[in-house]
Amino acid sequence: MFDIIKKSRLWLTISGALVVLALAAMLFNFMVHAKPLNFGIDFTGGTMLSLRFAKTVSVGAVRQVLDGYGLGESVIQKSGGNDILIRTKPLDNDVRANILADLNSKISPAEILEADVIGPTVGRELGKQAIWALILASLGIIIYVSFRFEFKYAMAALIALYHDAIITTGIIALLWRSVDVTFVAAILTIMGYSINDTIVIFDRIRENLKKPNLAKKKFSEVVNISIWETMARSINTVLTVLFMVACLLIFGGEPLREFSLTLLIGFSLGAYSSIFVAPPLLALWHQAESKK
Repeated sequence: MFDIIKKSRLWLTISGALVVLALAAMLFNFMVHAKPLNFGIDFTGGTMLSLRFAKTVSVGAVRQVLDGYGLGESVIQKSGGNDILIRTKPLDNDVRANILADLNSKISPAEILEADVIGPTVGRELGKQAIWALILASLGIIIYVSFRFEFKYAMAALIALYHDAIITTGIIALLWRSVDVTFVAAILTIMGYSINDTIVIFDRIRENLKKPNLAKKKFSEVVNISIWETMARSINTVLTVLFMVACLLIFGGEPLREFSLTLLIGFSLGAYSSIFVAPPLLALWHQAESKK
């Protein structure tokens, strides 16, 4: 049996390097684009248009017209029947009129059902709410895991979760993908999934520590045995989830693309951190306590 815990420093060095690269990607974006992430209009403000066409039109056809105005990355969604919802950068009245004229002539006659301006103040509020959601989720995890196990288990799990969130954010920053409310939802979903996988391994560690035949073994050995006993379950579970998310990414269309891409990256990292970050941190913490 390969000793994963014996190589703890190697796994943690790899994870540390990935975290540094993720932060470097955001710093690079800040130097090049003056912002660390490609914030969508949910955070920066913009224009929302609800259009009704005379016939059913495709999202791709509408996007092609918007491409001519440099707005190809706008969020374009079907909202039922012949209606299309567009969320894009702030548009003045002239540009909006020109776009509508182009849609009328190139695709189908269209009328504006609703035109709203999302101000940057709304974006700031969403940003604050996202930070509060992250803080409350972290506190909830610390309380729950500390109550069920011990405080050191909670901290090891939480560090692994932040590892997943930071590296996922760094990859999204490197790819310069749009970051909106669905990104925040995806990060919280990733944290929820990853903690679940980690808890399964922690549960097995606790069970094994009570077994008479393992009582004389070192804590690190029990952790390693527990990882291997749950390895097949962890891999099979994550592969099933990744398959479903990959289908969502391929067939879910543009509205779900950013969300499913973030989940795909985050769930893969969550599977890694549940095995190679949280248990090694726990073993190192226990080793440090034993030396006192």
